[in-house]
Amino acid sequence: MVWTTYRWLFISLACIGLVADQVSKYAVFGWLYREGYWSDGHGNSYDVLPGWFKLVAQYDLSTPLSEDWRGPLQRLNAPVMPRVNHGALFGMGQSHRLRANTVFAVVSGLAAVVIVLWGWRCATARDLWLSMALGLILGGTLGNLYDRLVFFGVRDFLYFYKIDWPVFNVADCCLVCGATLLFFHAFFLPIKPAEDLTMNQSSMPATPAVCGPDKSIPAVSAPPVASISHSPDGQPATTSLTPANSDASVAGPASASPANCHARDGVSQATNTDIGDRRSEEPGG
Repeated sequence: MVWTTYRWLFISLACIGLVADQVSKYAVFGWLYREGYWSDGHGNSYDVLPGWFKLVAQYDLSTPLSEDWRGPLQRLNAPVMPRVNHGALFGMGQSHRLRANTVFAVVSGLAAVVIVLWGWRCATARDLWLSMALGLILGGTLGNLYDRLVFFGVRDFLYFYKIDWPVFNVADCCLVCGATLLFFHAFFLPIKPAEDLTMNQSSMPATPAVCGPDKSIPAVSAPPVASISHSPDGQPATTSLTPANSDASVAGPASASPANCHARDGVSQATNTDIGDRRSEEPGG
């Protein structure tokens, strides 16, 4: 039996979330760097919805670029280090800085492994909404994990300053959307009945039914039909038995029930009675 699987959706959403998060961060921080001319002394901003929402990018001159494998990845962002969030979602844990970043990096890595294992299970892969939720959560987790490993914190640039909402990023959006979808999946979406995991009966070999005390069904040929020919003087000349169906035998589940067994016995008895009646009607019989 062929099952519908949504592993492709799970992987696609995770990759889309990760790529969208990193492309948006590199693009915004590189664009708003503006050759080091910063309007507020720490960075620049751009109003997307005047009075409501803007893009912000701030930089940290006190932290030098790394000299290891992180250096080239950091320079793609800007010639200087960005100001990052060392805490969790929406700035939680920001006051503990590097210690918080290390803890959240470990937690993010473990969470990513658990989500991959969960999303790859057969039962999960057959669930559309659960695969979508886990794909979004995995994409957001990997996006912020990348920042923690490369920049020692998360780059945030989306700011609803009308309500003074904490600055966030695309990975945070994926996490919130995935978690919300997971919540609705758990409490509001109808629970599907348990699916039958057995093979299709049409693809299984037929099992013969039990008939008789010996628990076996021998192949039973159809009873022969007697034919009697007469000579011109009225005396019987020859008697021959012709099989009713020489190339067929009665076997298998369709003829193996007790009713079929009794029916075959009745046919055999009727045939023998018919032969005896015919012989008794013959002259001299």
